Amino acid sequence: MPNCEDRTTRKILLAAPRGFCAGVDRAIRTVEIALETYGAPVYVRKQIVHNTHVVADLSNRGAIFVEEVDEVPEGSVLVFSAHGVSPAVRTASAERDLRTIDATCPLVTKVHQEVVRYADAGYDVLLVGHEGHEEVDGTLGEAPDRVRLVDTERDVAEVAVADPGKVVWLSQTTLTPDEVMHRVDGLRTRFPLLENPPSSDICYASLNRQAAVERIAPECDLVLVVGSRNSSNSLRLVEVALRAGARAAHLVDGTADLDESWLDGVGTVGITAGASAPEHLVRQVIGHLAERGWPRPDEVVTAEEGQVFALPRDLHSSS
Repeated sequence: MPNCEDRTTRKILLAAPRGFCAGVDRAIRTVEIALETYGAPVYVRKQIVHNTHVVADLSNRGAIFVEEVDEVPEGSVLVFSAHGVSPAVRTASAERDLRTIDATCPLVTKVHQEVVRYADAGYDVLLVGHEGHEEVDGTLGEAPDRVRLVDTERDVAEVAVADPGKVVWLSQTTLTPDEVMHRVDGLRTRFPLLENPPSSDICYASLNRQAAVERIAPECDLVLVVGSRNSSNSLRLVEVALRAGARAAHLVDGTADLDESWLDGVGTVGITAGASAPEHLVRQVIGHLAERGWPRPDEVVTAEEGQVFALPRDLHSSS
């Protein structure tokens, strides 16, 4: 047990904003209301949001998570995840006579609409994002003949377009501005007439959580980011913390992932959570530290969030 002097030199900085964003909250609530309206089972294509605890909780309530539409019995209720789907998925759902409810985050939908608008105008779209991410797959599917994914330096060097005078870049919503602009700067050396999107595609919640981590990281010996391994925005927070000056930063899905050795020689711990991580997991981490003599956290607020997204229209029409 640490002595009193040890306790007074320890500090926890709790970043705010953190945790659920409006799009995640909307998506989870969509599944909950669908279960209330139709009863179990309600099927969900992919994870509704990228968090193992959220998925486990909804599974316990009667949601069944599937990888593809052909796993869903004909005539069933199917919810599309917050990450969005391609037109091909919508067509496949209609062919199986599924009652679909679209929980795609409105900010992801905005990027889909931009892709369609530019593709229809004859542009090649260079999408900065991570290969294999569900959001990227859905966005690429809006105009597969017109959209090119730019993930790596090699992609920057090798991507081809039909007309260098009609090319625009867009991005995955959960990246960091530095990551995106590094790719864009490389692309612009090849395509000087590369156009910018009408507005930033990075979502407000990702930006706010990154800014909060940037504020606390320089003071922290260790930053703990609560979130699941497949959560892009949570992984970005670890990267931001390290770039901003934290001595160490780790992604934890919950208290079971905490390594006691991380706390050796640590005076200040920073805590945040990705946009798909529930607040109760943050509180469990704080409680875990409290049991080991750490003080109550000091919350550092860098922005106030009041954004709320309306529930999907197809859910309203059925309830």
